[in-house]
Amino acid sequence: MKMPFKRVLFVFILQLSAFGYTNAQEIKWDSTYRPGKYKEQVSKFMGETKSKKDIVFLGNSITAGTDWAKLLNLPSAKNRGISGDITFGVLERLDEVIVGKPAKVFVLIGINDISRNIPDSLILRNYKRIIDRIRSGSKRTQLYFYTLLPVNSSFGKFKNHYEKDEHILWLNDQIRKLSAKRVTIIDLYPKFLDENKHLKASLTKDGLHLIPEGYQLWSEILRSGGYLR
Repeated sequence: MKMPFKRVLFVFILQLSAFGYTNAQEIKWDSTYRPGKYKEQVSKFMGETKSKKDIVFLGNSITAGTDWAKLLNLPSAKNRGISGDITFGVLERLDEVIVGKPAKVFVLIGINDISRNIPDSLILRNYKRIIDRIRSGSKRTQLYFYTLLPVNSSFGKFKNHYEKDEHILWLNDQIRKLSAKRVTIIDLYPKFLDENKHLKASLTKDGLHLIPEGYQLWSEILRSGGYLR
C-alpha cells in the first residue's frame, strides 16, 4: 500500500530534522586548546616584576595588540593578552595575575571560545570562575569586564569568528548582568558598531583585530569613564 505523498514528505522532513539534530550534537570543542606561544608567554609574564599598583589588561590578541602603558600614558599598565587564548587558558594562567595582587584587572575574553564552538554556557561559567578566583585571591583588586566586540565578516579573513552574532549578543547580555557580582562592566560593543551592526571597518584591519584608531577609541572610553582613576 502506497503512503500518501504528504505523509511521505512529512516523514522525509522528520528524517532530515533528526539528521540535523545528530550533526548538531556532534559539534566538537576542546577546552585543552592553548595557542602555540602560550607557555612561552606565560613564562615571560611570570618573570616580570609585579606591584600592587599594577593595572592588568587580561585577554587574547585583541588585548595583546597594543602597548597599554604607552597608549594610556600609564607605566603601571601590564599587558596580559595572549593571541588565540580562550577562557580556559585564562583560568589556567590566572594565578600569575592574582599573585601580584594588582590594583585593577580589565578582562576581555571569549571571542575565540565562540570561534572554537565552546558552548556559551561554559564561557559564562568560566567568566564567573575568573571573577571568583580573583575575588578570592586578591580581595582589593578592582575588577572590570568588557562586553565582547562585534566582528565584521566583509573582510573574510576569520571565518570561524564570523556569522556568530547571536553568541556574542547572548554573552554580552550575560556579561552586563555580572555587575551583580561587584564587577564593573564596560560596554564596548555598542561603541564599535556600524549602522549594519558590524565592527566599524574604519577601526579594524581584518574584521576582528583593531588598528590604532580602534585602540584610540578604546582608550577614550576608559578615560572618559573614569575607569583608570
